[in-house]
Amino acid sequence: MPGVAQRYAEIRALLPPVWRSLPRRVLGAAGGLGLAFPAVTRLVPGGADAGLALALLRSAAVAFALGLAFLLDDPARQITAVVPVRRTVRTGLRLALVVPQAALGWGAALLLVPGKIRPPAADVSLEAAVIAALALVGAMAAVRFTEEPQPGPGVAAALLAGTVLAVLLPERWALFAAVGAPGWVAAHQRWAALLVLSLPAGAALLPEPTARRLPLVRAHR
Repeated sequence: MPGVAQRYAEIRALLPPVWRSLPRRVLGAAGGLGLAFPAVTRLVPGGADAGLALALLRSAAVAFALGLAFLLDDPARQITAVVPVRRTVRTGLRLALVVPQAALGWGAALLLVPGKIRPPAADVSLEAAVIAALALVGAMAAVRFTEEPQPGPGVAAALLAGTVLAVLLPERWALFAAVGAPGWVAAHQRWAALLVLSLPAGAALLPEPTARRLPLVRAHR
C-alpha cells in the first residue's frame, strides 16, 4: 500500500532528528533521581519501614514525571512547526521513544524496594501513571496554546505545585493515602478517574490547531 509505505518512510526519516532533539540530559537526570529515591530503602541502617518506602516511591514517580514534563521542549520549534509531517506524528515519536524507557525505569524503582516493605505495586503504579500522564498533558497543552519552544520548566513547576496541593487535600478527598488506611481504596478510585480524564485530554491536544495550520496552507497556494 503506497500510503502505508510513504508513512513508514516519513517516520523512519524523522527518527534520527527526533532522537537528537530529545532533552536527554533532563530525562537522564530525572531517571537517575527516580531510581535514587527507592534505593534509599536499601541503605537505611536497620532497614526502612513501609511508610518510608511508599514516600520514596511516590517521590520517584514525581521525579520521572518531571523529566516527562520536558519531553516536548524543542529549541527549533519555530522551524519544525512548518514541516509537512503532522504534530501528531512528531509527538507520537517522542512518546514512543521515551515512555517505554520511563516505564522500565519505574519497574526498576519498584524492584529496588525490598518486597517485605513494598506497597501494592498495582496501586502505586497507578499513581505513577497518572502523575506521568498529567505531566505529558501539561506539556501538550503548553505546546498547543503557547509559542514557547521550551515549556518544560513551567510545566514542571505546575506539576510540583499540583503535587503539593494534592498532599494537602483534606482526608475526604485525599489522593496520597497510607497503605492500609480506610481511604486507600477510595483514593485509588480517584486516581483511576484522573487517568480516565487525562488520556482523552492528551489525545485531544495532540493535533495541530486548525487555525494555526491555515496560514501555512494559504502560503503554499
